[in-house]
Amino acid sequence: MKSQVTPEQAMQLIQSRRSIRVYEPGLVSPGIVQQLLEAAMAAPSAVAKDPWRFVVVQSATMLEKLAPVLSNGSMLLQAGMGIVVCGDLEAAHDRQLSFLLQDCAAAIQNLLLCAHAHGLGACWLGIHPREPRVSAVREILSLPASVIPVGCVAVGHPAEVKPARTRYNEAFVHWDKW
Repeated sequence: MKSQVTPEQAMQLIQSRRSIRVYEPGLVSPGIVQQLLEAAMAAPSAVAKDPWRFVVVQSATMLEKLAPVLSNGSMLLQAGMGIVVCGDLEAAHDRQLSFLLQDCAAAIQNLLLCAHAHGLGACWLGIHPREPRVSAVREILSLPASVIPVGCVAVGHPAEVKPARTRYNEAFVHWDKW
């Protein structure tokens, strides 16, 4: 099937997606939440194991518990929601943490792009590998032992606008060999 998006439109979406840390009040509609999760689960995963698991956090009480345990997580207090992206080590390819982390990172990127396409603001807050964060989030969300919280994405209606940009740096590119 031919893409309905031009390469220019795709690059515009990618380069205009920015981390948004300031939000207007308001919830994210259930239909959009469903699309965010569908986009996240459309990511590739090692051997199609799909080890990702998601905890959608919408209650103010739960967001208030999560915010202080995540570095720079205070934005969760104004965001419409947070989506904690976890990985189940039992489901990961060869039960390898590295595959789980790569799979969850791909899911997070899809989620961020989908939020941006819907005109929402979003910001990725890292959890893994900071053990105090992992332990605190695991306890707050009552995660099973095999489930590792990888990151939390704050999502809401943006109260700030940032210009599109590229971070391309020719010095980081090597051709055929280092």
